[in-house]
Amino acid sequence: MSSRPTPIWLSHHYPDQYDRCVRVGSRHVCRRCFWMYPVAFAIGIAAAAGYELPSPWSQLVLVLFPLPALVEFVGEHRGLWDYTPTRHAVLSFLQGIGVGVGFGRYLDNHTDLWWWGIGTLYSLIALAAALTGKRPDDRTADDHTVVAIDEGGERPSPDEP
Repeated sequence: MSSRPTPIWLSHHYPDQYDRCVRVGSRHVCRRCFWMYPVAFAIGIAAAAGYELPSPWSQLVLVLFPLPALVEFVGEHRGLWDYTPTRHAVLSFLQGIGVGVGFGRYLDNHTDLWWWGIGTLYSLIALAAALTGKRPDDRTADDHTVVAIDEGGERPSPDEP
């Protein structure tokens, strides 16, 4: 097991996954958390101050804005695509908007079924993907096709041996 020079509350990634983090000073901060939580808290605070989306718009944002980040998480864990920092940051920002609107709904009604229902459903989907999926470091050579390139930089035709 790797040592963890950055506290767990800043980054829940081990050093071999610090490519999933941004550096703030000498510390690593999870890239998803870095983009999602400030946006979510800002929108949640605005909602608490009375600037909230009315239903059904808040329900739509709560469902749709976090969905691309969930699809990315599941797809990455299923081995459908590799991690990319830019995509991760953009989708985390969108997720923050949805979570922030959800915070607003929760602050208005602690038993809001949309907040609890979507949060529980998306969490269970992510948990299932994390527990059953492949992580990039778990993949074998069989998971990737290697294509030989000839000296001229061209791929051989499929008919060639």
